[in-house]
Amino acid sequence: MWLDLQIFGFRALWSPYFLTCIIAVGVLYFVFTGPKRSVFGKVSRPTAQQMTFFYIGLLLLYIIKGAPIDLLSHIMLSAHMSQMAILYMIIPALFIRGIPVWLIEKFIELPAVKPLFTFFTQPIIALALFNSLFAIYHIPVVFDFSKASQLAHISITSGLFILAIFMWWPIVAPIKQHNKLMPLLKIAYLIASIFMVSIACALIIFASDPLFSAYSSEGAWIQSLSLCVPTDVLTGLSGSLSGAEMFSPLSTLEDQQLGGILMMTFQQIIYGYVIARIFFGWFSRKNMEVDPLASNHD
Repeated sequence: MWLDLQIFGFRALWSPYFLTCIIAVGVLYFVFTGPKRSVFGKVSRPTAQQMTFFYIGLLLLYIIKGAPIDLLSHIMLSAHMSQMAILYMIIPALFIRGIPVWLIEKFIELPAVKPLFTFFTQPIIALALFNSLFAIYHIPVVFDFSKASQLAHISITSGLFILAIFMWWPIVAPIKQHNKLMPLLKIAYLIASIFMVSIACALIIFASDPLFSAYSSEGAWIQSLSLCVPTDVLTGLSGSLSGAEMFSPLSTLEDQQLGGILMMTFQQIIYGYVIARIFFGWFSRKNMEVDPLASNHD
């Protein structure tokens, strides 16, 4: 398959312009949280952990949106679902934990940002909006529309990413006054999210026919490829392209089923890990509390 993908060329496989943007963001982060941080006042450097989180987030962002997996996501739904799992369920949390608290505070306290941020990060609203729109995105007509237009694709993907940040905020907020959700409520919050996404995944897994024209119809598939393959390259190849299955060892239906399974599995592993961290952290703190009866036995 790797050799087959080479026909789409270097730009489609490695997205050099996107890589340039990622590098630029990394440099700006280093400069304005390090040597030039004085422009924000007397603020501290990010910790080693924060820098690690941020740069891992940037690296993952390039891997899934700039490296060959992005091209593959327009060929196989299973690759698309893996891409979505990392983009919405890992990277937002890494960025939230990777940006210095003082920089986040300066941004969310802006008059134009504060009321919107306060509203959209309310747990019930954040949970309902992200998971509902994630499910709506995978309704076939909406999904195919997003794959047919560069503007629609960027708008929907970016919108979901912002909503994913809002969704993660009540769980990993680094600002004490924003981290108000009790541990058991955080666990319930994540379990509810697992349930909501699992319903959408189940509909994809158990469908008896291919749902998405972007993978099953040759015309819609080539239109989808145009989102990441340069027009001149795609025009030259269009006569030799017969459909997504020429690059996949799976049939369109099998790939669709695998995609649903992968999304459900990734989500349960990621959220399950976070739930375990929350539970055992809470359990340890409870055990460290002084037993009020202990003093009566001394």
